[in-house]
Formats: sequence, structure tokens, C-alpha cells
Amino acid sequence: MPTLDKTQELIVASVREFVARHVLPVASELEHRNEYPHEIVTHMRELGLFGCNVPESYGGLGLSYTTFALIIEELSRGWMSLVGPIGTHSVICDIIHRFGTAAQRQKFLPALASGERRGGLALSEADAGTDVQRLTTTATRVADGYLINGAKMWITNGRYGDTFVLAAKTDAKADPPYQGISAFVVEKGPGFHVARDIDKLGYKGVETCELYFENFFVPTENLLGGVAGEGFKQVMTGLESERLNVAARGVGLARAAFEDAIQYAQQRHTFGKPISQHQTIQIMLAEMGTKIEAARLLTYSAAEKKDRGERCDLECGMAKLFATETAQEVAWQAMRIYGGAGYTKDNRIERYYRDAPLLVIGGGTNELQRLIIAKGLLAKYPVK
Repeated sequence: MPTLDKTQELIVASVREFVARHVLPVASELEHRNEYPHEIVTHMRELGLFGCNVPESYGGLGLSYTTFALIIEELSRGWMSLVGPIGTHSVICDIIHRFGTAAQRQKFLPALASGERRGGLALSEADAGTDVQRLTTTATRVADGYLINGAKMWITNGRYGDTFVLAAKTDAKADPPYQGISAFVVEKGPGFHVARDIDKLGYKGVETCELYFENFFVPTENLLGGVAGEGFKQVMTGLESERLNVAARGVGLARAAFEDAIQYAQQRHTFGKPISQHQTIQIMLAEMGTKIEAARLLTYSAAEKKDRGERCDLECGMAKLFATETAQEVAWQAMRIYGGAGYTKDNRIERYYRDAPLLVIGGGTNELQRLIIAKGLLAKYPVK
């Protein structure tokens, strides 16, 4: 756990109180109905959470990556789906701030910071998720702009969002292919279609959409940074912060499952005593608690390194991998501690169990994280 200053303590306490008051009493009901939490999201906007990583000069809170991770952890502890509306939103804020022109930053960041605009990342496609270079959405140059044609999958904020960073091929013949990818800051309009909401095992309440584009016109001034062919680098840099985000979600979800399980274990009796006094349960709790603490340390170590401006793709990959695998394991162990009660919708455990697999897949699959980690380690420890 990082050492918090007074401002961080106040922010975490405020979010924790918000979760206790506005989220926990209604999360299960909304989740089971797969209902978008409009009222809760409005409260999140009032708290300024849409501007967490937007500099104060553009109307945001200008928080550190460490503080943002603390917020994500607390929200995920209450209901992981709530991170959806601000998760990819924050990724595109980071991308626009890093790579946008002065005009693009001035046009988009203030409204994104206030939550007046809702942002999403239009990157993944049906055949291009982990392998981004395979994307087939095209941006064809025309007078004063580009025409976008193609489709995107798994887009959080696809229905209720209105501003997206979209990756498309501007040069289909580029070799290597990533040099032909450009990024655009786009706003919904004619030719931008929300095809459907994807029905998911977990991560309910927040929309995940399939989009398609049919001669969707984007003006030249919306080409991110004003330079074609830089989109792959721009988007990949933004995904580093997303992996921190996903790691913090894993810590929060694991905490929620563990805290519910350890409370239940002290209240449920078998053979004349609380199940927490049976050694088998104690061993499970010990392993769960230890792994959660390790996941937190990895996550905040990576966040602090990013706050120092150091390269941390290795550390972010390690944090994402370990925290999300921990979340899945702890959710499963919590269900085993609950027994039959954990398999019903009367308790939150089954929600944690359904939500956890998304973290292993999203933000770059954990198989990909292992490759990133191995590559980083080989570079860090060359043959002398």
C-alpha cells in the first residue's frame, strides 16, 4: 500500500463513502437487470471522476496514476462495472493529452473532464483484438477529411459515449502494417452506427457495443496529432495506463470477494464451530489475503514508477497479469467458502465470479502480458 498524503486520503475516503452510500445498496439489483446505472454515473460526474487524469489547466483533477488506481480499486470493490464509464474514457483523455494538437486538446479535454462528453476507445475488431495490426477499418482521404468504413467490437461506452479515439488504416500497403495505422478523435454523426449491445457473462450494466461505420466523415483536423501513420504508437502508449487501470480493478474485485468470504466464514457454523476455525478454510483465507496484498504492491509500485515518468511496460504487465489472475482465483475460492450459498444470486459472490474473467482477457490478454513480461525481462537481463 502506498503512503498516502492528506489529499489522497480524503479522495479515497470520499470514494469509499460514495460506494457505501450509492453503490452497494443497488448494485446487485441493477446488475441482475443489466441496467445502465445512470444515477450513479451522474454522481460520479459530480465527483469529478471523469476528469481524474485530465490536467487542471483543462478543467480536470490532474491526479497522479497512483491516486487514480486507488479510486479504481474502491469503485471495483463496490461494483466493477462502474469503472467502465470512466475507464476507457480516461484512456482517451490520456491519449489526447499526450498526442493531440493544441487545438484538439482545447476542444475535447475540458468537456471530457467535466463528463459533458463521454469517451471511448474504438480499437478492437472481430479479428483484431490482441493483434491490433490486423485491423481492417479504413480511413480514405477525401477533400477536407477522411471517410471511415469498417466495424469495431467490444466498445465500452459505445452507446452512451459520444467522443472516441478511433484507429483505422490510412495506408493498407504499409510494411510493417502498423505504420499504416492512424488515430482520429471522432464524434458521433451520420455514418456512425451502434449495431448492438453485446450480451455478456458478467460486467453487466455498462454497455459493450459493436459499432460499424459507413462512409463516416471525419474532418482533417481530427487526425490525432495532425500526423498520419502514428496511430499504433499513440494507442499502444495509452494502453499502458489501461493495464494499470485493469490491475487496480483486479485488486478491488479480489478485495470484495475476500472481505465477503472472511465475514461469512466467521458467521457460518459447521460441526459446532464457525467454518473459519477449520484449517482448510484458514489455509484458503491465508492464500487469498497474501495474494491480494502482493497484487496491490505490484499495482502501486507500477503506478508510482509511471508517476515518476519512467518506462514501466514491464511493471504494468506484471501488475495486470498477477492482479487479474488473483481476482479470478479469489472469486473462485470465495465461492467455495460460501458453498451452495455462493452459487445463488442471493449473494454477491456469483457476480464476482462472473466479472473476474473479463479482467484476465481485457486490456490485453494475460497470455500477451506474459510475452510482454518475458520480452522486458530479456532486455533487462542481457548476456554479459
